[in-house]
Amino acid sequence: MREQGLVSKYTIAQYKPSKATCNESDIGNTLNRKFDQDQELKVIVSDLTYVRVQQKWHYICILVDLYNREIIGCSAGPHKSAALVQHAFASAKYNLHQLELFYTDQGSEFKNQLIDQALETFGIERSLSEKETPYDNAVARATFKTIKTEFIHDHNFPNQYELDLELFDYVHWFNNIRIHGSLDYLTPAEYKSMHL
Repeated sequence: MREQGLVSKYTIAQYKPSKATCNESDIGNTLNRKFDQDQELKVIVSDLTYVRVQQKWHYICILVDLYNREIIGCSAGPHKSAALVQHAFASAKYNLHQLELFYTDQGSEFKNQLIDQALETFGIERSLSEKETPYDNAVARATFKTIKTEFIHDHNFPNQYELDLELFDYVHWFNNIRIHGSLDYLTPAEYKSMHL
């Protein structure tokens, strides 16, 4: 890359590991960084990030299956809220009763009554990262780093409708066309079809 004068869009790690001594929530970290799962839809992780729509910030929520790193649900909207997370669940094409564990950080959009009710309805257990320990949710953060680099970087969407359309296309590409080094250079769809 140096010989060709190319500069990577990717950056070095931005987080320094720090272990908090306590988890403020009574919900523990049952996942405990066990990111390699051998069963489809056993554990999904989630996080949110921001994106520019005209001159305002909007937010994207994704649900990632740890088995094959497939984005199984996503949503975008002007508010960082539990409703955005709920819409990501509603977009999933899978039977939500199959899900066993939902893992997130301790943000208020994840840790509230609306999400508790949804998880209880489908019999999904919850796991929360330790406070101030970003590596506990490393897969969701790494997925968003990829999304920011490939989809969001230097892009200002004209309106919510365009963001929704382009996000839908990107997720389809991410799951079915883009190869992933962590999956032996297969797409999430190929990995799943070869291992089920």
